[in-house]
Order: sequence, then structure tokens, then C-alpha cells
Amino acid sequence: MADDRERLLPPKSSTSSSAAAAKSRESAAAAAAAARRPLFQGMDFLGLKKRGQGLRSWIRVDAATGSSQIMEVDKFTMMRRCDLPARDLRLLDPLFVYPSTILGREKAIVVNLEQIRCIITADEVLLLNSLDSYVLQYVVELQRRLSVPPGDAFGGDSSPDYLPFEFRALEVALEAACTFLDGQAAELEIEAYPLLDELTSKISTLNLERVRRLKSRLVALTRRVQKVRDEIEQLMDDDGDMAEMYLTEKKRHMETSFYSDLSHPLGTIGAGQSVSAPVSPVSSPPESRRLEKALSLARSRHDSMKSSDSNEHIEELEMLLEAYFVVIDSTLNKLTSLKEYIDDTEDFINIQLDNVRNQLIQFELLLTTATFVVAIFGVVAGVFGMNFPIKLFDQPGAFEWVLVTTGLCGVVIFCSFLWFFKYRRLMPL
Repeated sequence: MADDRERLLPPKSSTSSSAAAAKSRESAAAAAAAARRPLFQGMDFLGLKKRGQGLRSWIRVDAATGSSQIMEVDKFTMMRRCDLPARDLRLLDPLFVYPSTILGREKAIVVNLEQIRCIITADEVLLLNSLDSYVLQYVVELQRRLSVPPGDAFGGDSSPDYLPFEFRALEVALEAACTFLDGQAAELEIEAYPLLDELTSKISTLNLERVRRLKSRLVALTRRVQKVRDEIEQLMDDDGDMAEMYLTEKKRHMETSFYSDLSHPLGTIGAGQSVSAPVSPVSSPPESRRLEKALSLARSRHDSMKSSDSNEHIEELEMLLEAYFVVIDSTLNKLTSLKEYIDDTEDFINIQLDNVRNQLIQFELLLTTATFVVAIFGVVAGVFGMNFPIKLFDQPGAFEWVLVTTGLCGVVIFCSFLWFFKYRRLMPL
């Protein structure tokens, strides 16, 4: 009986086997800890990755009601929500500095204009939540324009002056950017002209340093204004990009094609077979397959309609862009005129410095000539200071005659030099 019990029970582990098991567990734990340990001890790549994929605070403005709300959305959710690639959302990241950009996509318009960084769709506007006053002014102005009925502001939906929601949101963004840049240009003009006038009257190191800083600000502002102007001009020159920005019309065509394709297969199931014939359950697609097929047909039909109507319905957007193109071009002309005024002031200062330099050279030339004439007296004094007898020393008025003769010779030589300088036009005499 005892032999049967020992044969059925599991064998007891010895001390050596328990020690080996403990050692194996310790090695496995050490390997797991080493796997979790980052490759570089000083850098937290996991933290950096989570920081780039974390939640962002967005301000959402609804197109129908005009109400605004703050929402926390991560990057991937926003990409799926607006059907945008990651590189487009990177343009809106406040951690990076990108030039002004307006991109038209399939379901959204990506706008990066100075402080205004937003995504415009046919149903909403999504702005990065910021404490900047221009962002808050953008939200307030957009809500004010959405609160006005279209019939009161534009004469109704059938009016040629009526703009869809995405163009009204884009117009507010363009207006905010142009107003901001024009305000900075006006402040720069107010500061620049008195400073340049002071510099022309008094050339000093302090004034030159202030003008240098002013010119650096002017160059940076001109580059930003030029980028906005080029972006608007590029949109105006490309009819395809302008046609891509008609989000409301594309959504309407998509919904119409979608519902028509949904109703079409349901009404024509038995078109190719008799009504009394039994329908095989294998040949009839499921409801999800039917919806996907209808959606793909709607998209293909929408793409064909978009290519045919792209050149017929872009006048509204083109007129809108042209209006703000004139505004930003006027701001660029102001900055160009200011830069030309600074260049003229620099040329005037250089002319003044050249004039002063020429006067110093002329004065140095006169001093050199006078030094040469005075050196003649030194030569005469050295000759008469030699220790040898001369009969001229015995005459009583010889010293006066030597002085008068040397002075007259010096005057004649000096006048000869002046005539030569005048003849060669080396100095105005």
C-alpha cells in the first residue's frame, strides 16, 4: 500500500532543485527588468512618445448653432475625425514653427495663419485652445457671424453673395491674420519714421543700433506677410485647390449619391430575375456589404462630378481670396515703402560720412602742405647754424633779409600747392 502511494504521488523536490528554480526565477526577473530598462539611461523616449500622442485641448465651434465648447482629443482621434494625415496636423502643432499655410483636403481645410491654427470642416471649426486674444476674438467673431441669418446678411441661400460655412470661417481667419499683420506694420511705421529722421539729424551709435533692430523686425515681418500673400496667390492660381475647399457642396453631393445608391439596390433586387424565382441567400449580400458598396459608388460618382464642376463654382472663393489678397498686398507695399525709406536713409548717412571723410582728407592735405612750408625754415636755420665763417653774418640787416626771403619763398610755395590742388580738383577752393 505504501509503495502504491509513493508511486501515485508526485516526487518531492530536493534542495538542489529548489535552489536551481530560485536562481532561474531571479535570472528571469533580471532579464525582464533589463528589457524594461531604456537603451539610453538619460533619455525617456517613452515619455516623449506619450507627449506627442497625448490629449490636446481644442475649441469646437458648431456650424449649425454657433455654440463653442472645449474638448480633449488626442492626435489619432483627430486624424480619424477629420480624415487628415499626420503631416497636416503637424502644421498646427504650437511646438513647431511653420510658415502660413492653407490646405484644402477631402473633408477639411487646414488653416495656419499666424495665431489662427484651425481645422475647418462642413459642420464645425476646431481650433487649438490658446490663451491668445486673437484666438478668442476669432471664436467671438465667428459666432457673431453665424448668429446672423443668411437671409439678412447675404440675401438668402440663393443669393450670389451667400457663402457656405467653411468660407465664412476661412474669411474670419483671413481677416484676423490680415488685421494682425497690418497692425504690426502700422506700429512699425509709427516707430520707424521718427527714428530715421532723428538718425539723419544726429548720427550716433545708439541711433544706429536702434535702426538695426528695427530693420531686423521689418525683414521678419516682411517675410511673414510675403508668405501669406504667396499662399493666397497660389490658391487663386490653382482651380483644383479651390474646388477642393467646397466642403458643404461635396458633403451634399456625397449624401445625395449615398441615399440614391441605397434606395436603388433595394428597389431593383429582382430586375435581372423573375419575381417568383427564389432568391438564394448566398447571392444576396449582407447589409454591411451593401452599405459599403453604396458608399464606394457615391465616392466614385462624387469624384467624377468634382472633376467636371471644379471650374464652374469657384467664383465665390476666388472673389473672397482676391479681396484679402488686395489687403495683404497693401500691407506688403507699406513694408516695402518703409524698407525703401530705410535704404534711402542709409544711403544718405553714407553720403554724409563720405563727405566728412573727404573734409578730413582735405584738412590733412592742407596740414601736410603747411608742415612742408615750415620745414623750409628748419632747412635755412640748419644751413646758417653751421660752424663756418660767412661774410653775410658781418652785415647788420642780414638776419631780417633772410627771414623775409624765407617767408616769401614759403608763401609762394604754399600758394603754388593750393593752385595745384584746385587745378587737379582735389579740394573746393
